[in-house]
Amino acid sequence: MTTTGLAQAIQTLDRATSTPELVRATQALCALNDLEAAKPLVKVLGFNNPAVAAVATQGLIQLGRDIVPTLLVSLDSRNYGARAWVVKVLAALRDPRGLDLLEHALQADIAPSVRRSATRGLADLELPKDAGEDQLERCFQGLLKAGRDDEWVVRYAAAYGLEQRLLGTTVSQQLAEQGHASLKQLASNAEGVRVVQLRAQRALQRINAG
Repeated sequence: MTTTGLAQAIQTLDRATSTPELVRATQALCALNDLEAAKPLVKVLGFNNPAVAAVATQGLIQLGRDIVPTLLVSLDSRNYGARAWVVKVLAALRDPRGLDLLEHALQADIAPSVRRSATRGLADLELPKDAGEDQLERCFQGLLKAGRDDEWVVRYAAAYGLEQRLLGTTVSQQLAEQGHASLKQLASNAEGVRVVQLRAQRALQRINAG
C-alpha cells in the first residue's frame, strides 16, 4: 500500500463526524492491511465508540504480532475503554511479549473489562516450548488471582483460564493442586454467582475426564 493511500485513509478517518462515517473510514483503514495503520487504529480505540472500536480491534488483530511493540506502548491510563480494547487485542494475538502488560492490567487496573481481557490473555498466551517455568507460573498465578477477583466476569474468565492451562500444559504438582483448589472454590456455594459456579463445574468435569 502506498504512503499516499494510507495518508488518504487517515485523512478520511479524521474528517468523519458520525458513527457510520467513522465505521466506514475505519473499515477502509483496516482493509489496507498495512502495519503503518496500527497507530491510527489504536487512536480509534480511544474514541469511546464501541461500534468503531470493534472494527478497529479486528483490524489490529488482522495485522498480527508485528504490531505488539506498538500495543505495548499504547495503553492510555485515562481511558479505560481504550485500555480494554488494547488488552483484548493483545490477548487475541497470544504473543508472550504481552505477559508483563497483561499481568499489570490484571493486578492494577480498576476496570473489570480490562481485568477480564487480561485474564483471557494469560489463559491463552502461546508460550514457546523453550520458555522457562517462570512464564507459565506467572500466567498461572495471575489466573489464581483472577479467581479471587471482586467482579464475577473476571472470576468467570479465571475458570476458563485455569481449565485451559490445566488441560493444555504440564504444570508442577503444586500449581495443579492450587488450580484445582481454586476451581473447586469457584464451583462451590461459596461462589455467589451461579454462572461462575457452572463454568467452574464444567472445567472440573473436563479436567477430570482428561
